[in-house]
Amino acid sequence: MTNTLDDKAIVKDYFNATGFDRWRRIYGDGEVNKVQKDIRIGHQQTIDTVIGWLEDDNLPNLSICDAGCGVGSLSIPLAKAGATIFASDISEKMVTEAKERAAKELADTGKLTFAVQDLEALTGQYHTVICLDVLIHYPTEEALGMIKHLGSLAQSRLILSFAPKTCLLTILKKIGQFFPGPSKTTRAYQHKEKTIIAALNENGFKIERTSMTSTRFYFSRILEAVRSE
Repeated sequence: MTNTLDDKAIVKDYFNATGFDRWRRIYGDGEVNKVQKDIRIGHQQTIDTVIGWLEDDNLPNLSICDAGCGVGSLSIPLAKAGATIFASDISEKMVTEAKERAAKELADTGKLTFAVQDLEALTGQYHTVICLDVLIHYPTEEALGMIKHLGSLAQSRLILSFAPKTCLLTILKKIGQFFPGPSKTTRAYQHKEKTIIAALNENGFKIERTSMTSTRFYFSRILEAVRSE
């Protein structure tokens, strides 16, 4: 429990301080350095993949929980498409920025609700629960607990992304080419895909689709899991 609290405190503090300004630039459209631009491109590819999956459904009929919404990169376009969105983030600054962006981009924000909330404190039931680029901040044991809780909120589908644990990415991380140094980010964790899939299976889900986003500095495995019959 102590480790969980420590990791959450680190993530919360980071994204309410230096991390907020850095990631707001990455998730925006202003000038950034080459590494930040590469991460921006990778993150957007992940967002586009998930939106493409969701467009197969009738979005106006869907209720979606965006757990770890950041500045609204996913929530806002889904709300534009007519889905009912509950979006949360552990960082108050991120949520404030997301609200401001939504107010500028949406004519009607009535179907989009934002909250500053710890992922594991989320309640309610949603057709689809999505958690992108969050599990990277937590060790596997804690990530599995988060997956269990998110699964309890999902009536039909759970979509996750995580940094896959492979020999190549482990080497890249060790030599400093994968993640920025400790002064620039929170601790970064990779997870074995088979471990994540096993957790989904144990909580009543089966894999429907998978995808991989891979740029020079951004690596994200995306899993779509649906309720087992």
